[in-house]
Amino acid sequence: MTTTVAAPRIPQAGPPLPPIAIATVALFLASLVLPAILAGGDTYPSPYSDQATVVEYFRGNTGPVLLTALLQFAASLPLAIFAATASVRLNRLGVRAPGGTIGLVGGVLASGSMALSALLTWTLTRPEILDQVELIRLLHDLAFITGGPGFIVPSGLLIAGIAVPGLITRLLPRWLAWAGLVIAGLAMIATLTVAFPDLSILLPIVRFPSLAWLVFAAFLLPTRRRATDPGERP
Repeated sequence: MTTTVAAPRIPQAGPPLPPIAIATVALFLASLVLPAILAGGDTYPSPYSDQATVVEYFRGNTGPVLLTALLQFAASLPLAIFAATASVRLNRLGVRAPGGTIGLVGGVLASGSMALSALLTWTLTRPEILDQVELIRLLHDLAFITGGPGFIVPSGLLIAGIAVPGLITRLLPRWLAWAGLVIAGLAMIATLTVAFPDLSILLPIVRFPSLAWLVFAAFLLPTRRRATDPGERP
């Protein structure tokens, strides 16, 4: 009689975080730079610009707008993968507190908002939409609110969900964890931009450091605990 011994379960590490973070940031930055080049220096208008400026931009730059939608939609996909992978990584590193799950929820919401904003932007390339000024303004506003506060605020949850356990368990360098907490705090304050347009300046202030933070975290979040790391924390 033979006895079958089950093979030990090998924890799955998931894909490496650095290329995922770099792909997210590269695609998003390309969505800002390449359309501006194609448009001869014209940049995506602010929703607070006058109506003539907004309508003229979308009617005259269909190709760049389509490229913006394509690249931002593409950027939303690796962002979701990053959030899922980072959440699993934290769990494997012994983090049982809600931080990893909060980060996952924030990442999924941020990715979904970015994708929705991109798809709304795509509608602004359709000839039947461009014939109607009111629809241009409406869709432009919806693309802004989903890609602005709708993306920035949950991004703060993603960063906080990694930074807090990273600080408590010393998985991340203290400077990076604290920087993440500051960015996450500003992202939460950016919630107010929904009601106070003057605070929209917070959106780029949070957006670009948060993207840079994700890249740093991707490189510095370890794949396994060091022998000197403290044990599991609540």
